[in-house]
This record gives sequence, structure tokens and C-alpha cells, in this order.
Amino acid sequence: MTLALLGFAMIAVFMTLVMTRRMSAVVALIIIPIVFALFAGAGAGVGAMMLKGLGQTAPTAIMLMFAILYFGIMIDAGLFQPLVRWIVAWAGENPVKLMLGHVALVTIVGLDGDGTTTVLVAVSALLPVYRKLGISILKFAVLGSMTFILMNMSPWGGPSARVAAALKIDPSELFVPMLPVVGAGLVSVFLLAWWFGRQERTRLAALPMAAPEAPADTAASDTTPAVSDAALAGAFQSDPAALRPRLIWLNFALTAVLMVAVVLRLAPLPALFMAGTALALALNYPRLSEQRDRFMAHAGNVLGVGVLVLAAGAFTGVMTETGMIQAMAGSILTVLPPELGPWLAPITALISIPANFLLSADAWYFGVLPVIAQTAAPYGVTAEEIGRASLMGGPVHALSPLVAAVYLSCALLDIELADLQRYAWKYALGLCFVLIAAGLVFGVIPLVAG
Repeated sequence: MTLALLGFAMIAVFMTLVMTRRMSAVVALIIIPIVFALFAGAGAGVGAMMLKGLGQTAPTAIMLMFAILYFGIMIDAGLFQPLVRWIVAWAGENPVKLMLGHVALVTIVGLDGDGTTTVLVAVSALLPVYRKLGISILKFAVLGSMTFILMNMSPWGGPSARVAAALKIDPSELFVPMLPVVGAGLVSVFLLAWWFGRQERTRLAALPMAAPEAPADTAASDTTPAVSDAALAGAFQSDPAALRPRLIWLNFALTAVLMVAVVLRLAPLPALFMAGTALALALNYPRLSEQRDRFMAHAGNVLGVGVLVLAAGAFTGVMTETGMIQAMAGSILTVLPPELGPWLAPITALISIPANFLLSADAWYFGVLPVIAQTAAPYGVTAEEIGRASLMGGPVHALSPLVAAVYLSCALLDIELADLQRYAWKYALGLCFVLIAAGLVFGVIPLVAG
């Protein structure tokens, strides 16, 4: 009981410090378990506990660091730029095509897992067209955020990375079974885009010819803005000198082969992305100075994610080795009605909806999720199933006031967060239920264990 109380207190302190921004997640993940482990009597054994946790999360950290670097290199080389130009040209001034193209654009660009880059590309390429035609900017925000949340479920995305680190599971075991669920979510977002487009086309057709609902400066334009290479390079946060247009088909083939290998699990993910990154650098930037520039360009993202996952390993290592997490799960089992135990996967999926809105990602995945997984294990619900269930509430996370990217999106679109939340909550909630239903239908999470 003492260990359980210490464990719950540690999670409460961690969540409070992270959510009130008194400590960064990395600092809290390292300092707090050390302090509580000493209270638990671990003494000089704390270091060994941390190292054991680090050993279990190191493969995930390596995979994430090289995956981010690989997609960063592909963006720098200009792999996605022809696609952006084609989507803009294909959509023209047709609201239906424009919104379908918007979802397609975010689907491709969102592969790198970087929300900032995805928002900047979509805003630079498509927002001027939305404003010229007078199409609802709130619809722009809904389509972009819902699509990116789905793409961010990739093994190198933030949520999946946190789940894999917190539960010490293979990212491919977590994600690959989720592919049909992500596919169902994308289909639903494309359908929403089609419906939005028809709504806007009908509304705009009913307006007087000279008075579309758009700001005066954008409504005055006579043509759809062209998307230049320079503008795209700026949107992708890329150095124009790093573009490799002659190698686009080679880069496409390399990326396609890598994605097939990831889905088929032909090798461990860290090895696949290490090899892919090495080939991408050798083919696109053979000079040492060029390779050094690419490393420096993405050092911030790579280092930030890698350090976070390793710190999470230390946190969960201490929780496990001190016996706190087992004691916490045991205390929950004593009060949990036994008949609810086999249903913990769908229960976790439902809990993830308010949790993703009210808690920060670090608090939810590192603080709460390991305890749920440990509680579910005696009932036959695996850690992978609990991890997948915890991702189902992701769409509402895009509206949480605790997410910094939400404020960036609102600033770029010149909208208020409260307006976005009031407008988008029903679509985010609907997408959550689509994901949960698809997860149950495809057996990604069990309705009842056993």
C-alpha cells in the first residue's frame, strides 16, 4: 500500500508540474522518479533502475530520431513539392476539389510527423485560395487538424512514440495493426471534405456575384495565387540550395521501398530508418559539408524527441523496478469490479477522449497509461491493445488548450481558439467514435478480452 501511495503521488506531482509548466517534460521525467525512488528506499539502486528503463526505450528513441531525420531530408530534397503544385492546380477554384486536395496534401506532408511544417505548407499553398473564394476558414482548420492527427499516429509520430516508450513495446507492433483504423479515419475525413465542399459550393453560388464572403484584400485578386518553388521551400522550412529536383523519382522509390519494409516488418524499425537515412544522405548530399548541414537543420527536432523518449525510459524504469506500478495496479484491481476488467480496452478508448483534451500528452501517456496497462494485464488485455486504445481520443487533442500547435494554427488562420473549439468539437468527437468503431471491427482492440 505504501508503494501504491508513493506511485500515485509521483504521478500526481509529475502531471501537476508538467501541466502548469513549472517543469519541462524531460526534466520532470528524470528528477521526479529519482526523488520518489529515494523515498521508497531504493538508495544507490536508482541508477541501475534508470539504466534498465533506458535500455528498453533506446530502440524506440533511435527509430524516432532516424525517422524524423529521413523525412526531413526528403522534404529538404523537395520530394513533396511537385505534389503540392499538382494539388493546387487540380483544385483550382472548385470548393469540393479544393477541400479534397487539402486533405490529400496534409496526408502526404503529415508523414514526417511535424505539425508545424504541415500547417505552414497547407497555409502557404491553400489558404490564399480559401480566402479568395470566401470559403470558411474554420472548415480549413477542421480538415487540417483532423487529417494530421491521423497521420501523427505513425510509429514516429508523437502519440505513438510516447505510447511505445511508456509501455515498452515495439512501435511496429503498436502501429501496423492500426493501419485499417487510420484508413477508416482518412476515408471519413475525405467524406467530410466532400460534404464541406458541397456546402460551400452551394452557399457561394447563392451569393451575389460581386460579394463573396472574404476579406477585401484577398477578394480583390483575380487569379489563384501560384505556388513558387521559393514559397514552397519557405513553407517546408527548407534551404532552397538543398533541393534535388533531378533525384525526385529516386527519392520516391527509396521512400516507397522503405514504407513497404516498415509495413511488412522486414527488419526492426530502427535498422530500417538508419539504413534509409544513410542512403538518403549518400544519394542526395554526397559531400560531407552538405550532410553536416542536413544534420544541423534537423538537430532540434531529432534531439528533442530522442531525449524525451530516453527520459521516459528512466521514468518508467524506476516505476517498474521499485514495484510502484505493480502496487498501483494491484490497488486498482481491489476496487475495480471484476466484470469490468475484460472490457478495459474499450473503456480506455472512451477515457482517452476526455483525457486527450484535459491532460497534456506527457501526463496522459507517461503518467496514466502505464497504470491502466498493468491493471488490464491480469484480465488478458495486452499492453499493445491498451496502447492502441489510448490513441483513439487523439482527434480531440487537436482542440486542447494545452497543445502549443493549436495556438500556432489559430494565429496563422487569424481565428480564435474558442471559435475553433465550438465549431470543431462535434467533428473531432465523431472522428473519435469512427476510430473506436473501426478498432473494434478490425480487432485492433478487443471488445471483451479472451
